[in-house]
Amino acid sequence: METGDDTAKRLRHSIPARLAAALLAALLLGLAVYALLEAIRPDSGLVSFSFLLVLPAVLSGFIAWAGDPWGDRGLRYYLLVPVWLVLLVILASVFLLREGVICILILSPLWLISGWVGVLAARALKRRLGAGGTHCAALLALPLLILQAEPYWPLPMAEVAVSRSAVVAAPVERIWPLLRGIPDVRPGEGRWNLSQDVIGIPRPRGARLVGEGVGAERRADWGLGIRFGERITEWRPGRRIGWAFRFDDIAGWAFTDRHLMPDSPYFRVESGGYTLEPLGDGRTRVRLETRYSLRTPVNFYAALWGELFLGDLENNLLALVRQRAER
Repeated sequence: METGDDTAKRLRHSIPARLAAALLAALLLGLAVYALLEAIRPDSGLVSFSFLLVLPAVLSGFIAWAGDPWGDRGLRYYLLVPVWLVLLVILASVFLLREGVICILILSPLWLISGWVGVLAARALKRRLGAGGTHCAALLALPLLILQAEPYWPLPMAEVAVSRSAVVAAPVERIWPLLRGIPDVRPGEGRWNLSQDVIGIPRPRGARLVGEGVGAERRADWGLGIRFGERITEWRPGRRIGWAFRFDDIAGWAFTDRHLMPDSPYFRVESGGYTLEPLGDGRTRVRLETRYSLRTPVNFYAALWGELFLGDLENNLLALVRQRAER
């Protein structure tokens, strides 16, 4: 006859299997929600409250609950569960879903934070409700329920500007022609940055102005098939050139990350421009600004990544202008 100690020992040995089963169930549910969103809302489904915030919290809480049948595991165990889940999501994203590096990079911290909220809530429920697992299992339906209601919730909108500047040891007269466009950017020009040299955002190959003054257009080529237009909206020679972005050749952007198209419903790059400020002694301050709009459940978080990526791109362009002007 099996004693209480034997039963406890048998259950203890079953914990790794319970954890593996919970991880597999979480992965399958995550893939199912991903496939459902891609089918019914391919343009913006993954940038949603249910996928970004609710799903990782629920999955992490379910896994943590399943691996702690007696409710006696410490805080360290609960905090590690979202880390395991995010690693599993990264592997699935790379090898099964073929997602881009940028999407995975942006998603991972958000899922970690949401996952930690989920496991701490699961730990509190475990202590209050006891060892039963039905309550936590029922939570797996929560992302699907929220998914049904989410189309009726308007997403907040934010207008964001990213600006960088550089002091160039050259007069305005030497810099202005470069702002019209540099058609022959060579490898090695510009400056090293995290976004382009580590993460892999393409570098500019050249830009050429077609026409003159307001209404003219700069055509930019950034490699990997990425091309776009900049319709001139401000034209003050020696002072200011501004433009509105035109993404009429969008096919190339699929090679970078299909969820980060620059004219999507939740992320739209709108305008930009250079401003020149003479400083005297043959020096000039050059400022580059890019404006874009966001419509996501996490605009503040998304804007932090925009500050990094666009800031790196602007710093690289300013370095290119400075190197050409000072040469």
